[in-house]
Amino acid sequence: MNRMRKTVARLMSESKKSAPHFYLSMEVDMEAASWLLDDRNNARHTRISVTALMVRALAIALGEHPEINVHVLDEVPVPREDVSVGIAIATEDGLIAPALLDCSELSLEEVNDGVADLVERARGGRLRGRELTGASFTISNLGMYDVSAFTAIINPPEAGILAVGGIVETPVVVDGQVTVRPRMRITMSCDHRVIDGAQGARFLQTLQGMLEEPTAILL
Repeated sequence: MNRMRKTVARLMSESKKSAPHFYLSMEVDMEAASWLLDDRNNARHTRISVTALMVRALAIALGEHPEINVHVLDEVPVPREDVSVGIAIATEDGLIAPALLDCSELSLEEVNDGVADLVERARGGRLRGRELTGASFTISNLGMYDVSAFTAIINPPEAGILAVGGIVETPVVVDGQVTVRPRMRITMSCDHRVIDGAQGARFLQTLQGMLEEPTAILL
């Protein structure tokens, strides 16, 4: 096991021991968001990824729910003045979660370019110091591997992490009729020392609402 994998293993073990995890899952109808991505990507040379869409939505939601955008220090929630979303990235040396710093005011296109840049530099070993430690909340997306749902371990000192599954064509009932819609499951791991069930649920409802009616994501 190399040094990075040993470090990740130690941090994740400490997280599970010190932070009482609980998990909240929600399904999201991604039809409107898929149309949005298709429309934007038809006009771009570089495709906007689902991860970028999720980071943009997450940044907005964290701004609306400052009780989630905290670090837990000595079991006390310390509010973050910035919104900096960590993105879990698999590299040859192991998993790393650098932050897209101060991203609450970035457009969807700017977030997409920033995520692509982080991935490239993470895999090339060219990340900057604050990017490695500056996340206020992290997202892990395994949908591109056909994973439908999973739970993630909180990256301390953050208070939560969002796990994103793949978009799956699913039969659902809409207006009393069975139809097929693109659905995605999101699962939030919460540190119960500072986030309770109702707070986490409201946060997921905000995310769900933005993704199902994604006008705010474009602003």
